[in-house]
Formats: sequence, structure tokens, C-alpha cells
Amino acid sequence: MPIAEAKVSAMDRGFLFGDGAYEVIPVYSRRPFRLAEHLARLRQTLDGIRLADPLGAAEWARLIGEIVARNAGEDQSVYLQITRGADTRRNHAFPARVTPTVYIMSEPLLTPPPAQREQGIATISAPDIRWLRCDLKTISLLANCLLRQQAVEAGCIETILFRDGCMTEGAASNIFAVKGGVLLAPPKDHLMLPGITYDVVLELAAAHGLPAEVRPVAEAEARGADELWMTSSTKEVLPIVLLDGRPVGTGRPGPVFAAMYAWYQDFKRTVMRAGE
Repeated sequence: MPIAEAKVSAMDRGFLFGDGAYEVIPVYSRRPFRLAEHLARLRQTLDGIRLADPLGAAEWARLIGEIVARNAGEDQSVYLQITRGADTRRNHAFPARVTPTVYIMSEPLLTPPPAQREQGIATISAPDIRWLRCDLKTISLLANCLLRQQAVEAGCIETILFRDGCMTEGAASNIFAVKGGVLLAPPKDHLMLPGITYDVVLELAAAHGLPAEVRPVAEAEARGADELWMTSSTKEVLPIVLLDGRPVGTGRPGPVFAAMYAWYQDFKRTVMRAGE
């Protein structure tokens, strides 16, 4: 149906409590990228919030294929959201019997303008004020919205988050550092979302012989890095050239980023668009 006609109950627990999960799946040449991995991450989130998957992998795949076919554009961004459903009264405890609310939409997949890749982007930093289960992709995103809004008001693209002296991720992205030719990536744990693009970057580094270390990245290391990158399914890989008004490295996109960007675009052309 047209998005203007989609409705949800005022008693839906997603609306009242942010009680739900979501997933974003990039589609290239009408082929969902790593659908199995995205659905596995969705299942991990549903398990983490104790919400049974209302459809299952086969039905999700069918519905995603249908919505891609119904929408224009070879490249799309498919959004899935599942809430615990609408109860008859507002109560923090889970209702005994309720039907989950399932919502799916497609939007054009818009990649960053060339200027952001060529010139790099500016970022700010902030303490990571989010809850302790950032590995779950839940719809309770108020902290992320506040942190991203700080970046917008500072004229920046993203907010890089630090907790207990270490870099976690961005408000809506994963963050990589490069020091001495070595790619540094925070480990997948409960303090960061396990990004699909994060996986691709590490796979490309391994395939092309770029040394990489997956370990806690100290705040001082991040601030003193030769290069910083922002990654996500919509932003792909972007070079960060300013952090809190100070240059990152030379203040220009670095040579390791240039190599990774080329590898990523080749991967997108030969693998993502081939549906592999």
C-alpha cells in the first residue's frame, strides 16, 4: 500500500515503549545483499528481546523479493520492523497473547555524494550514552538520534562514540582506524552493532593483504590515527578528515582508504550486483 495509508495502533508497544527490532537491507541491481546474514542478525535481535520471529527466513525472503519488485529503482534500501504488537492496555510487562506488528518498506538506496569521498567528512565525538546491548538492532534509538543531532548541529556528518576510554562506533555507523598501515577495528561485543559492511571491510582487508587487528581501540589511538573511516550499508566507506575540529592524519583522505574504496567498489560490481 502507499506509505501514507499504512497505519499502526496507538496501543502498539513499538509506539509506546520502543519494544521492537529492525533491519536494513541494501539491494543492488534488485538483489538483496547478504540476505541470510541480515536475517540472522534480525533473528539475534528478536531472540535478545524475547520476541519470536513471526515469519521465518523463507517468508521474509519472499516478502522482501515482492517489495523490491513492486518498487522502482535497481538499488533500494529495504527496512523491516517488528514490534511485540498492540495490547489492550499500557503495561511494561509483556502481554500474554499479542500478535506482532510487521512493517516493511523500500526507499531508494542513496550513496554519498562524490565530494564526501574526495574531500572527506567532519565528525565530532561524544561519550557513548546508549544502553549496554548495542549489539541488538532495536527500534529504541533515542540516544542515537540525540548523538547524531549533535553532529548535525555542529555541521558534521557523524558522532564518534567513546566509552571507558575506548572507541565503540558512530551514532549510526561503524568506525575504523588506520595506524602505521594497520587497520584497527573495535571487536564485536555488546557495545557495538555487528555491521554487515564492517564484515565486508575486514574480508577485503584479508583478501588484499592489508594487516588488520580486531581489538579494543583506545581513544588516544583513534585521535592519533593516520586515518579514520566511517562505514555503513548506505554510506559504504567514507574517510573522516576532521574530529572535533582537528585534522585526522594529514587532514585529507589517506592512501589506505583509497585502496579500500577501490576494493569495495570492485566488490560491489562483481559480487553485490551478482547477488552473491
